[in-house]
Amino acid sequence: MRKIAITKLNDLFAAIAAQQSLYLPVDTAAGAKFEQWSDGVQLSDALNTVRSPKDFFFPQSEDLMKFKTEGKKIEIIDIRDEHEDFVIFGVRACDVRAFAVLDNVFLSDPVDTYYKNRRDHGVIMSMACNKPVETCFCGTFDIDAADPEGDIVCHKTDDALYLDAKTDKGAALLESLSAITEDCDNSAVEAQKSLIKERLSKLPLATLTKDAFGEDKTQKYFDAPEWKELSEACLGCGTCTFVCPTCQCYDIRDLDNGREVLRYRCWDSCMYSEFTKMSAGQPRLTQVERFRQRFMHKLVYYPERYGGLFSCVGCGRCLAKCPIRMNIVKVMKKLGGND
Repeated sequence: MRKIAITKLNDLFAAIAAQQSLYLPVDTAAGAKFEQWSDGVQLSDALNTVRSPKDFFFPQSEDLMKFKTEGKKIEIIDIRDEHEDFVIFGVRACDVRAFAVLDNVFLSDPVDTYYKNRRDHGVIMSMACNKPVETCFCGTFDIDAADPEGDIVCHKTDDALYLDAKTDKGAALLESLSAITEDCDNSAVEAQKSLIKERLSKLPLATLTKDAFGEDKTQKYFDAPEWKELSEACLGCGTCTFVCPTCQCYDIRDLDNGREVLRYRCWDSCMYSEFTKMSAGQPRLTQVERFRQRFMHKLVYYPERYGGLFSCVGCGRCLAKCPIRMNIVKVMKKLGGND
């Protein structure tokens, strides 16, 4: 384990940025968001960014390829560039777990090479959550905000930042920073973990449980009458899906300018009325069905397919951003009998 004084954080950031592009949470008028570091950029103290770091690996809009046609001849042009090596600093435990959820989808056969390329080039420096907020419920899904996953796990105290490498990529980066960091024991980190766990135990959602959900629950919940009541006020705006760090739905479209065709993909939402619409029509005709699909996927379908891993990480963004205050916690309480 290594450490560096808080007063020398900018030196740490400069040393990382000298090797690779560095991104970290920065305060903006719209809330905290990840931006590229440059001298003078200050690290945000916000617990979570408005949108998750999912964008670094699965961008909201992404060009895939181009086509040129001449008669019956089609030329396919691969327009990808090798992506830069980069470091994302300050990723919270919930968002790190979200990468595992996305990995199951995009790195399973057939592998999504666009996503994989970015994952191969990125280093995750996670940050323990010293001051979790009332919308946090990551512990419900067995995520430890006091001890996150990541290539390098960081703990911030009043006077120092502690860094612990957990992967080969993390170890290589931390080794390159040995000149400005110093070796240390883990006593301060263990004390910090205990304090964080105490704070987590006092949160409003600390007792929320996932036990009523998971594998083999499709038949139990699919036709539950509660879906109608739960979905009545839903606007179908898709806000919950766009701030969610684990949502992975996208649409693929072609743009023809008369000379060539650009194929791109962009995020989509199961809350939209045209989501998965086909020539035969819309398979989910009502907002009740679309609403049910989102939460069944998070709580039942995904863990059914991926060995019990849930597709919610308890980040609380949907609690904070839904305009009608409908969120996965209310669904879990209503269906799970804890309303």
